[in-house]
Amino acid sequence: MSPSALSASTAASPSALPPPASSPGVRRSPSPPARSPARPLIPTVPAAAGGGPGTFGPTGPGPLNGKVVAIDPGHNGRNYADPSYINQQVFNGREPEACDTTGTQTDSGYTESEFNFNVAQYLTADLRDEGATVVLTRTSDDGVGPCVTDRAAIGNNAHASAAVSIHADGGPTGGRGFAILEPVADGPNDAIIGRSQTLGTDLRNAFASGTGEPVSSYDGTDGIQARDDLGGTNLSTVPKVFVECANMRNAADAALVVSSAWQARAALAIANGLTTFLSG
Repeated sequence: MSPSALSASTAASPSALPPPASSPGVRRSPSPPARSPARPLIPTVPAAAGGGPGTFGPTGPGPLNGKVVAIDPGHNGRNYADPSYINQQVFNGREPEACDTTGTQTDSGYTESEFNFNVAQYLTADLRDEGATVVLTRTSDDGVGPCVTDRAAIGNNAHASAAVSIHADGGPTGGRGFAILEPVADGPNDAIIGRSQTLGTDLRNAFASGTGEPVSSYDGTDGIQARDDLGGTNLSTVPKVFVECANMRNAADAALVVSSAWQARAALAIANGLTTFLSG
């Protein structure tokens, strides 16, 4: 996801766009438990009606017992097909913005929405193994939406202990790396700014050490960027950040995001960051 993410407004009708190819202060905390570095297959979740949100209970006891984590895989696989829905204006806490966008893709056509959803499924399994209940904002990659306002509301209504929106960027081809996007106070989210910054630091540290991906060379400072234009964090009442896992327009990063092993590694790093945050 990036300010240049493709908008469905580029299509006059669903057929005007081709379908996406298959394939948004440092402290010391307890160390998270060791986990397997990768899962061989994507641990799929059962789709709710229409691919809507779903809640998944823990699969084992662990350090996240009693915690609820909201995971928001950015965009959706058929956003391109319903421009009237995706382009509708919603209030993001500061100003109107589009309900959602189609996201970006690699030069080979691998879509951000598929990457986001795959990482979210790995992450869901990792967190449930540690005792967490996971709330997903969508349970398939062949639907439309939900709007950014609804994505925020899902985490809020679940009273999540933390929320993370998973994305990959569409930045300059010469830049690479990951960035954590943190909220800026705008009224609805005033009470969660400090905790969100702590969450962002924990995730930045865990993602860097767990994936080997460098911090972004073009977005933010030392892997952290404050953003006041994202409805998902502007409207959140629970600690929340976005993780831009890599730059899909960069050749080196594109080779990583299409790898299921790297997707699992990225998810594991996010899980470790969340465990550090929620154990603090």
